[in-house]
Amino acid sequence: MGSILIAVDSVVNVLLGLVLLIFPPSLVEWLGLPLPGSAFYVRILGAVILGIGVALAIEFRRERSSSFVGLGIGGAVAINLCGGGALVTYLAFGDLSLSMEGKIVLWILAAVVIGLGLVELVANLSSRRLSS
Repeated sequence: MGSILIAVDSVVNVLLGLVLLIFPPSLVEWLGLPLPGSAFYVRILGAVILGIGVALAIEFRRERSSSFVGLGIGGAVAINLCGGGALVTYLAFGDLSLSMEGKIVLWILAAVVIGLGLVELVANLSSRRLSS
């Protein structure tokens, strides 16, 4: 199950990273999200998230005997819970001027990221119990 979760996590990160890297303002407006003054930091964040997705894909596809290691499940859990937690905190307590559509999009994104992190964490803990 761990490799399936890594594959799903990789796809989510690659897609989100590409959207942020390309950063089409028309899509951002359509989603009801605020446009930043500059796309620089958004695109840098997109590149970092894309890199995380690629690292997860490398881990998913690697042979167990390979010394070329990607991002493992522990790193994915940490990234998902930290990123999703920050987004929830910002949505709940930040002074955001978002449209209803924007709030819905970001709450869904937060739920997907945190949910994936929790499923990965539970699956990892369960597999450890079974192997010991």
